[in-house]
Amino acid sequence: MKLMIIESPGKIKKLAAILGDGWKIAASIGHVRDLPQKEMGLEAPDFKPSYELTERGKSVVAKLKNLVKQADSVYLATDPDREGEAISWHLQQCLKLSNPLRVTFNGITENDVKAALIAPRSIDVKRVAAQEARRVLDRLVGYMVSPELSRQTGERLSAGRVQSPAVRLVVERERAIKAFKITNHFGAVLFFADAKISGEWSAEWLTKPNFVTEDNPYFMDRAFAAAVAEVKEVVVKSFDEREAKRGPPPPFTTSTMQQAASVALGLDPMAAMDAAQKLYEQGHITYHRTDNPNVSDDSLGDIYAVSVKLGLDMADKPRTFIAPPGAQVGHPAVTPTHWEVEEAGETSEQRALYKLIRLRAIACQLADARYAVRTVRLGATQLVEGKDVEFQARGRALVYHGWLKLISGDQTEEEDSNNKEPLNPIPVCQPGERLDVERGKLLEKKTKPLSRFTQATLIEKLESEGIGRPATYASIMDNIVRREYVKTNKRHLIPTETGELIVDSLVGKFQFLDLGFTREIEENLDRIALGEMGYKAVITKVHDQLTRELSTLQVSATPKHPCPECGKPLRRMTGKSGHFWGCSGHPDCSVTLPDESGKPGQKKPVEVSNFACVKCGKPLIHRIKKGKGGYDFWGCSGYKEGCKASYEDKKGQPDFSKAK
Repeated sequence: MKLMIIESPGKIKKLAAILGDGWKIAASIGHVRDLPQKEMGLEAPDFKPSYELTERGKSVVAKLKNLVKQADSVYLATDPDREGEAISWHLQQCLKLSNPLRVTFNGITENDVKAALIAPRSIDVKRVAAQEARRVLDRLVGYMVSPELSRQTGERLSAGRVQSPAVRLVVERERAIKAFKITNHFGAVLFFADAKISGEWSAEWLTKPNFVTEDNPYFMDRAFAAAVAEVKEVVVKSFDEREAKRGPPPPFTTSTMQQAASVALGLDPMAAMDAAQKLYEQGHITYHRTDNPNVSDDSLGDIYAVSVKLGLDMADKPRTFIAPPGAQVGHPAVTPTHWEVEEAGETSEQRALYKLIRLRAIACQLADARYAVRTVRLGATQLVEGKDVEFQARGRALVYHGWLKLISGDQTEEEDSNNKEPLNPIPVCQPGERLDVERGKLLEKKTKPLSRFTQATLIEKLESEGIGRPATYASIMDNIVRREYVKTNKRHLIPTETGELIVDSLVGKFQFLDLGFTREIEENLDRIALGEMGYKAVITKVHDQLTRELSTLQVSATPKHPCPECGKPLRRMTGKSGHFWGCSGHPDCSVTLPDESGKPGQKKPVEVSNFACVKCGKPLIHRIKKGKGGYDFWGCSGYKEGCKASYEDKKGQPDFSKAK
């Protein structure tokens, strides 16, 4: 018997049909080992991780050991990325496999699977080291920085090597929006009528370079702009007519798939990745964790066959697209495995995502869209307040759809400005020709701040800055929203007070919040995978940096919110009735204070009664707590001085006959 171990049980049925008799397929269900839950699990100077079986991993490994005993050979067919490589290595260690055969396939098809079985390899320890380094770096930041973050803020907060820079981007964008000052400025547009066209066309006043500069780009003289709008006649200075081409967008990478799923389908990144995982397991799409924006060479014939069936023209030669810097291009772009299949997936989300993936992948090899573009430059025949003014009109008409016959544009963009064809039907004009103005209009403009991030645009920003890797974006988005560091409002991301508190507490104190530092770490992880850097060197550098930064914060300094009784930090906690502040010295110190706008408030003074303690003579306090676990008794106000006397309540008064 041959044993194949994969990650997800969702693939078993499909693979069993391909492999046939003589094979047993079992799933690891993801990772079987991880770092300890309640301790860091590594220490300087070697930083060798101490792994332990997960709760699920214990039973999985036990079952796999029994299957290994029965097997003549073991194939480790976990996913074809660093995470999958690491899972295979952990399985090798746990199952004590001496010669496992490592195989990977980008699609669960008969051709891909059987091609992989023909050329098995050993586990790539360099890729394993890169995955291990990422996991360890995340653990270092979490375990070293989070306690200090909680100490500073008085709240139980967590710092993350990648999630905290992501929150920082959202916070800084929000603050830039709030600090933005609107500038009102003006322009003018002229409208023309022509018997040769239907409707009217327009030309806008050119304020550059004669009326505004790069340093002062806004025209502020409303009266002059209004005078420009009153121009009655212009002369044609130049006329240009040419053809413009527009190529299709590349097929999806992990990042662009998540962006398009958000924009076009309204799916958050985690839901998009879940749907893609299911489609991959069902054998409908190639592996969905990839940075490569190109289809495989083997797919070109399939795309040609589909395009012929759909009556679409392909490009003159195969298209290739440039991958972003640092991209891992070992796997092709996300494409269908059976190109002729128009609908696939078990749920509406899966079917919608499959359609998006398939059409985009087909479109990438189709012919360019072509436009007839006309540009005309106009000059006023009379001076405006002693100055020459010029206007320009530009319009284009789609003359050949090409790939636009299949998809409407680049679905990753929130507002696809390229897809908005300007409806400006400019007629043929001759230089020197005079044109009468039908009407003019003053343009009252105002500058706008940057838009808030959406999950799609934040992913785009993270990728452009080299923060994290596409396969991690879904978990980053999920973490910062679930932990309420960021909230969503009509798809826009807005930082919460907690998110701002985290950023203010970390920026300027820890270098991992700096985008350049985070990008360098990602590049170093790539170098580990290529064998160009060592695991220990990368980890040591970050550990030493964090150690220096923590030491400069003077951990022994007075906390931001000290306990009024013992001086230890107060922490903001959540109870059944909302937030309150409790001493971190509990149970030795039981001080609690109310929460007032996110800060410790003043404890309400205890009201003493006119009844006196029979043991020490100090006033009694009526202590009442309603609900489950409640109480109602009279206690001595001198309890801190050692008097522990208490009395039962009897109709609102202490029962001195039952002193305790």
